[in-house]
Amino acid sequence: MPRAPKSGAPTSRAPVWRAVVALCVVALSLYVALTQTARLGLDLRGGTHIVLETKDSPTVEADAASTDRALEVLRQRVDALGVAEPGLARSGEKRIIVELPGVQDPRKAAEIIGRTAQLTVHPVTGESPERGGAEPAADGSRTLPDPDRPGNHLTLGPTALSGAGVEDAEALLDQHSLSGWIVSLDFRDKAGEAWARVTGKAACAPRGAPERRVAITLDNKIISSPGVNEDVPCEVGITGGSTRITGGFSQSEARDLAALVKGGALPVPVDVVEQRTVGPTLGADAIAASTQAALIGVALTALFITVVYRLLGALAALALALYGLISYAALVALGATLTLPGLAGFVLAIGMAVDANVLVFERAREEYLGVRSTNLAKPVRTGFAKAWSAVVDSNVTTLLAAGLLFFFATGPVKGFGVTLSIGVLASMVTALVITRVLADFAVTRRAVRERPALTGIASTGRVRTWLARRDPDLVRHRRRWLGASALLVAVAVTGIALRGLEFGVEFTGGRLVEYSTSRPVDADTARGAVADAGFPRAVVQESGDGDITVRTEHLTDAEQRRVKEALAEPGGTVTVERDELIGPSLGSELRQKALIALAIAVAAQLIYLSARFRWTLAAAAVSAMVHDVLLVVGLFAWLGKPVDSVFLAALLTVIGYSVNDTVVVFDRVREARRRDPRGDLAANANRAVVQTLPRTVNTGMGALFILTALAALGGDSLADFSLALIAGVVVGMASTVFTAVPIAVALERRNPGTRPPARPGGTAQEPDGYSPLEARRKKERGTGAVV
Repeated sequence: MPRAPKSGAPTSRAPVWRAVVALCVVALSLYVALTQTARLGLDLRGGTHIVLETKDSPTVEADAASTDRALEVLRQRVDALGVAEPGLARSGEKRIIVELPGVQDPRKAAEIIGRTAQLTVHPVTGESPERGGAEPAADGSRTLPDPDRPGNHLTLGPTALSGAGVEDAEALLDQHSLSGWIVSLDFRDKAGEAWARVTGKAACAPRGAPERRVAITLDNKIISSPGVNEDVPCEVGITGGSTRITGGFSQSEARDLAALVKGGALPVPVDVVEQRTVGPTLGADAIAASTQAALIGVALTALFITVVYRLLGALAALALALYGLISYAALVALGATLTLPGLAGFVLAIGMAVDANVLVFERAREEYLGVRSTNLAKPVRTGFAKAWSAVVDSNVTTLLAAGLLFFFATGPVKGFGVTLSIGVLASMVTALVITRVLADFAVTRRAVRERPALTGIASTGRVRTWLARRDPDLVRHRRRWLGASALLVAVAVTGIALRGLEFGVEFTGGRLVEYSTSRPVDADTARGAVADAGFPRAVVQESGDGDITVRTEHLTDAEQRRVKEALAEPGGTVTVERDELIGPSLGSELRQKALIALAIAVAAQLIYLSARFRWTLAAAAVSAMVHDVLLVVGLFAWLGKPVDSVFLAALLTVIGYSVNDTVVVFDRVREARRRDPRGDLAANANRAVVQTLPRTVNTGMGALFILTALAALGGDSLADFSLALIAGVVVGMASTVFTAVPIAVALERRNPGTRPPARPGGTAQEPDGYSPLEARRKKERGTGAVV
C-alpha cells in the first residue's frame, strides 16, 4: 500500500524541473554573453547604408536574376575597396542593400559601387584641346577629357578589350621603385592576347607621344590612361596575361581604380533610392546614453517593485536582471543586428517584463487575503496558475505588433521589432519559470513562513486599501467617460486636420543632414547661412544636443558640401553626424507600408481577441486601441513632432500595450462570467477594474520609469520615440477603464446573447456567448484553476 505523502511535501516534480530548466537557461545565456559580442547596426557603429534599385536597360530587363548578377558585380567592387565586414544582400526582386561600416563619405561610396557602364580599354590615337563627343564616331573613335591634363582631350580608337576580360585587379605597394601604389591586373584567356596587341601597337609610338598611352574608360569617362614603358617591345606588347599600372597613386586612389576595373559593368542600371550615413561618435553617444538610461530605469523599477512587493519584489528584481542577460544572449545567439531603435526596444522590454510579475503577485495577494492561511506556497501557486491566461494573451498581442514591425519596417526600425519580440519571449520565461522557482523556494523557508509580511502578499497595498475605502463604481458613469473620450478624439482629429502631420523624409522623400559645429550656432543664424547657400526653402532646425539639421526635398552631394561650407562661417569646424537620403518612390512606398501595417495591426488584434473572448469584448478592446492611436497621433500633430519610421515603431508598440492592458481586465470579466453566467456585466466589469487597478498602476509605473529615463538621457534621436510611448502608456491605462469597459458594457446590453437558465440547485449551465475556442477549453479543463 503506497505511503501517503508527508504534510507540506511536494506532490509533483514540477519545482525540480523548473529549477533545472531555469539553471540551464541562465548558464547557457551567461556562456553566450561572455563568449560572443552583439552585432551592431550602422546607426550604432557608424557607416553608410545604401539601397540601390535596378532599372530596365535597352537590352536587359531588371528582374531577380539580373539583380543577382548586379549584386555579384557590386560585391567585387566593395571587396576591392577594403571595407571591413561589408554587407550586401538582395531585398525583394529589384533592390540591393549595401552596408559599409566605417565609410563616412556616401558620395564616394555611391560613385564607386554605382557605376553602370561597360568598362573598356582603347588605344589612344591622338590628343586635342577640342572637346569631342562621348558617342563613338563612324570609325569607332571618340574624344574624351584627359584626366592627367585638365583642359586637354584624348582621341580614342575602337574598343580593344572589355571589362569582362579582367579576371582580377588589386592595389599593391610598389616594392621595386618605391614610387607609391600600383594596380596589378590579371586577364582571362584571350583577353591577355588583346592586351598584348594594344600595348604592342602603343610601344611603337615615340616617347612622350599620346599614342603611346592606353585608355581605360567607364561611364564614357577615362579613369586611367597609363603610358607603355620604354622596355616594352614594339608589336609584341606586354605578354603573360598580367600587367601593372603605375602612376604614383595613393593607397585610396589605387584601391578605387582596382575596384572599378575588377567590378566591370553592371548588367542593368541602378538608382540610389535610400542612403543613410551615421558618424561614429553619434552611435557611441547613443549607446552610452541608452545604457545609462537602462541602468537608471532598471534600478528605479527594481526599487519600486521591491518596495511594493518586498521579498517577492526583490526576487522579481533579480529575475529582471537575469531577463536582461537572457534577452542579450538570445539576441547574440540569433545573430540579430542591434540598432538604435532596437536598443530602445531592448530597454523598453525590461519595463514591460515587470508586467507578468505584477500580474502574478497581485493574484497571489488576492488569494492570500481571501483565506489568510499560514501556507504561503498555495496562494503563490494559485497566483501563477490564474495569471497564466492573462500573461499569454497580453504578450501575444505585443508579439503581433512586433511581428508587423519586422515585416513592414525597413532599416534600423526592423531591429526594434526583433529585440521587442525577443524581450517579450524572454520575459515570459523569467516570469513563469525563474521567478516562480525563486518564489517557491522562498515561501517554503521557515523564516518566511513565520513572517508572512516579508513576502509582500500579506498586505493589501496602498492602491487596494484606497479602493477598499472608497469602493468606487467606475462603470456607473460610463456615458460620461465615453463623452470625455469622444471629446479627446475630436481634439486629436482636429489637430491632424488643421495642423497636419509633419512627415519625416522616410515618408515624403528628400534629404536630411545633421551637422555638428565646433562653435554654437542658433537656428536663425544657420537658417540664414543655408538660405545664402541657395536653399531658402530648406527646413533648418536645432536638434536637442546643439546640432543643426537641414531638410530639403532635393539635395545633391555637391549641394550638401556647399551647405556644409556655408555653415562653417558661423560654426567653425563642421562635421556630418547623420545623412539620410530617401527617394520619392521609396518614401511613397514606406508611407503606404505604414498604413498597411497599422490596418493589419488592428485587424490582427481583432481576430485574436475574437478567438479568445466574445466579439463584444474584442470590439471594445480594439475601439479603445484605435482611440489610443488617434490621441498619440493627434498629440504629435499639435506639437509638430516628426512622424517617421521610429514613430511607427512607437505607435505599434502603443497598440500592443493598449490591448495588453485591456486584456487583463477582460480576463477577469471572463472569469467572473464563468462563475456566474447570469450575473450583471456592469457589476462584473466594475469589479474587474477595481481588482486589476493595482496591477495597472504598478505595471504602468515600471514602464514609465524606463521611458522617462530614455526620454531624458536617450538623446534627441530617442526623445520623440519615448514621448510617444509615454503618452501611449498613460492613455492606454486610462482608456481601459474609461473607454474599453464602457463600450463593452454598451455592446453587451445591445447584444446580450443567450443566457442559460439556472440548473436545479442553483448551478448554472454552460453560458452561450463564449467563443468556440473558450468553450472547448473550458469543457476540457473544467472550472478549476490549472496548476
